[in-house]
Amino acid sequence: AIDNTAVRNGQIKRLEDVRRQRDPKRVAAALAVMEEAAETGEGNLLEVAIEAARARATVGEISDAMRQAFGDHSAVPEVVSDIYGPAYEDDPEYKTIVSRLGSYAQTLGSKPKIMVAKLGQDGHDRGAKVIASAFGDIGFEVLAGPLFQTPEEAADLAVREKVQVVGMSSLAAGHKTLAPQLVQALKDRQAENVIVVVGGVVPRQDYDYLMEHGVAAVFGPGTNVLDAANSIIDLLEGKRRNI
Repeated sequence: AIDNTAVRNGQIKRLEDVRRQRDPKRVAAALAVMEEAAETGEGNLLEVAIEAARARATVGEISDAMRQAFGDHSAVPEVVSDIYGPAYEDDPEYKTIVSRLGSYAQTLGSKPKIMVAKLGQDGHDRGAKVIASAFGDIGFEVLAGPLFQTPEEAADLAVREKVQVVGMSSLAAGHKTLAPQLVQALKDRQAENVIVVVGGVVPRQDYDYLMEHGVAAVFGPGTNVLDAANSIIDLLEGKRRNI
């Protein structure tokens, strides 16, 4: 398993070393040129970014210089429907799960709502989109959260949208930090009834840690979509199960 805390601390140390060894005036001048190029649209932005990097400006500082002019990019995934369903409509297991979820929704009075969340700097969203689309076809109401959320932002969105389940997609080794923070953020908002599950590249040896910190189920590499859906229905019905 990757110790993301050690990786983060090591990167902070390297950044501190870079800042200590560089020429602050040269960095400031290079970043000022970048800001001007971004704001005016004059000059080659890539060229001045490279010059800023040569002056040992960090990626964060270079990004901030452009952010002054362009603002933040907001990536909001869209959920595509009618892809998974038509491909599996004749599958007996698929039919059983759709029927089971339909019965649960009838009892609930509405479709159960699940939010697929991408937290931190993990921008790998293809798997999350596949799950969101498949679960939508199965019968869940699906909310695809924006990329790069903090646990607190995800918790705010989950509470605002009144979801029953948050599925955190983790493909960048941040699960041992971000998942417990998400669970705590929900508790802080009196939303501890929201079920948190984690899916993605999660080593088997990390499962117990996540479960001990409030995660209800972990879906690792190779998990069958229908098995995952069945597990989440179990959780909604109060049966704790992990696969």
